Amino acid sequence: MNLASISYPQTGLKAAIAVFLGTNCEKETRMALEMAGFNVEYIFHTETNLEKFDLVVLPGGFSFGDYIKAGRLAKLSPVIESLREYVKLNKGFVLGICNGFQILCETRLLPGVLIENTKTKFISEDCALFFNNKEITIPIAHKEGCFWADEDTIKQIEKNDMVILRYKNNPNGSINNIAGLYDSKHHVIGMMPHPERAVLSQCGLADGKKIFEFLKTELLNFKKSCPTKNLSKKRVE
Repeated sequence: MNLASISYPQTGLKAAIAVFLGTNCEKETRMALEMAGFNVEYIFHTETNLEKFDLVVLPGGFSFGDYIKAGRLAKLSPVIESLREYVKLNKGFVLGICNGFQILCETRLLPGVLIENTKTKFISEDCALFFNNKEITIPIAHKEGCFWADEDTIKQIEKNDMVILRYKNNPNGSINNIAGLYDSKHHVIGMMPHPERAVLSQCGLADGKKIFEFLKTELLNFKKSCPTKNLSKKRVE
C-alpha cells in the first residue's frame, strides 16, 4: 500500500508537531494526524509563534537532556515557553505522547511526575487500556513511565475527571493505573502509550485511530463554541 498516494478528508484543523533533538516519532504522528483530517506542519523546538495552530503535539522519542531526566531540559526550549502562553490564552489543544507527556509534566502543564518503572526496566509491548469506558490496545515503549503524584493531587485528578487513559494490567507501577491525563480545563492531554503506532490494521493494531478521531471531534466542537469551553468529560473505568 502506497500511503503517500492516499488522500484523507480535510477538517480545516491545523496541527504543529514540535521536533526536538532526539525526537523519533514525528513521521508516524504526522501520518496519524493526517489520517484524522489535520493539516500538519513540523516546527523546530526554537519556534515561538503558535498562533495559527489548533493543536500542538509534542511527539514521542527523546529530547536533548533526557540523560538528566526525561523532559528536564526540553521544558526550557523556546517552543515550550510559547506553549505556556498558548495554553493560558486557550488558543487550542496540546497533545504530549510519551516523551511529550514527560515534558508536559516537567513544565507543570500537567500534574504529577513520570519516574522510572517499578522494575527499572525499559518496557516495549502492546498494552491493554481503558479509554472512554472501552478497552483498547496501544503500544507502550518507555523506562520512565510510572506516573506518581501526592495524595492530594491524585484526589484532584480523580475529582475533576482528568484521567483519559488507564492501564488494564498496570505494567509500570503508575498510581491508580493512570496512563494518560487531561489538565483541569481538558485542553492539554498527555499519555505514555503511543497511539500513532496503532493506526494501520495492516500493521496489527488500529485502536490508536480512536484517540486521534476523539481529539478531532473535541477540537471541532471547541472551535464551534466559546474559546473557554472544556473538552467533554468522558470517564474511564
